[in-house]
Amino acid sequence: MVAPVRPLPSAAYYPPRHRYRADSLLRYLTRHYQPDTLVIGLTRHDISTTKNGHPDWGVLGLGYQPGRAAMVSSFRLRHHNLSTQFYKVVLHEIGHTQGLPHCPEPTCFMRDAEGGNPTDQETGFCPRCTGHLRAQGWALALPPT
Repeated sequence: MVAPVRPLPSAAYYPPRHRYRADSLLRYLTRHYQPDTLVIGLTRHDISTTKNGHPDWGVLGLGYQPGRAAMVSSFRLRHHNLSTQFYKVVLHEIGHTQGLPHCPEPTCFMRDAEGGNPTDQETGFCPRCTGHLRAQGWALALPPT
């Protein structure tokens, strides 16, 4: 189901950096949708979270791990291949909602962006991450070797 477009909640806005706090957006999403629903919020606005001692770290997305809400922004994506990059970030955040941590495999959708945008190098979920998702009930094929 695709929900109607809603404005981002003003309470999530962080004026000093002109960003929205992704953690606040996740709380908003979980309050406004049914408990049996996985919610993915999508925006063009810049979003951030606290990471590695940085109180306002800009991110491509954030998902509860595990959980039922994720937030993804296209703000930091390169303009070439934008739809493919956005799709990969959404899959990454869905992986977090299913309990997947960041993965050390450089071609896995679950790799940590480490402050960059490695989506052009990602080719799919690695066998370990695919196995985890399949155990959660997802019908995924193993990536080609």
